[in-house]
Amino acid sequence: MNTQFERNGSLTELSSYPQWTQDMVGTCEDAKRSVVEHELWDLMRDRTMESTSTRNFMVGIWPVIERFPGYMSMSLLKTQFGRSAGDNLARRWLVRNIRVEQNHAEHWLNWAEGAGIGRDEVLHGRIPRGADVLARWCEEAAGKDSLAAGIAATNYAVEGATGEWSQILFDSASYRESFEESTRTRSLRWLQLHAAYDDTHPWEALEIVCTLMGGNPSVDDVEHIAECVRRSYVSMRVLADICVEPSKATQAANEAAA
Repeated sequence: MNTQFERNGSLTELSSYPQWTQDMVGTCEDAKRSVVEHELWDLMRDRTMESTSTRNFMVGIWPVIERFPGYMSMSLLKTQFGRSAGDNLARRWLVRNIRVEQNHAEHWLNWAEGAGIGRDEVLHGRIPRGADVLARWCEEAAGKDSLAAGIAATNYAVEGATGEWSQILFDSASYRESFEESTRTRSLRWLQLHAAYDDTHPWEALEIVCTLMGGNPSVDDVEHIAECVRRSYVSMRVLADICVEPSKATQAANEAAA
């Protein structure tokens, strides 16, 4: 029988969450590491990445940035006020943060411009082959799966790994100083907002997932959430692979869809 979850400890301590959650996070750790420890971030930080790869990065991830408020809106449509504690928590959080995500899209365009990729190229340029894998997966999870699965795949997994790789770049003085001083603050705003130490969104999303699932969900339900999280990480790694070595795109995209 499912039991209600109420967090007792710190929001950002995994021990504050049920054992099934701790186990689920552990089983997904290797997939997450493949994103956070990807060579792409070293190339960007060390300023050794080719301009074509920078372009692939800014243009390839843009569909996810642009559509992220839409994914959250799809999740919002699944909530019903008063149906459960999880619904109420998700509803309040989603309503509050959808508008914030719209501002993040503008910050991404400013980052791209500071990195030498024009706004028009990001908005209208050809997306690298296979780079839509994350956008398509987020659309599927948020639009067709359960409320818990959609939030786990997007707001927990995608935002969580993004927070960690963002911190790698934002903590690098050499990377920050590679931007023109007159526009540096504006160019780095997206990174600053997403750096892990300044972004509690993934933890808030995890709390919502736990509240929706309860303290003792079925094994099948837990495995499904874990698979959604893993698929997000694999899709993120696909994008990183495409930026570093575009020839990997087809192979990586096939792996993510398997």
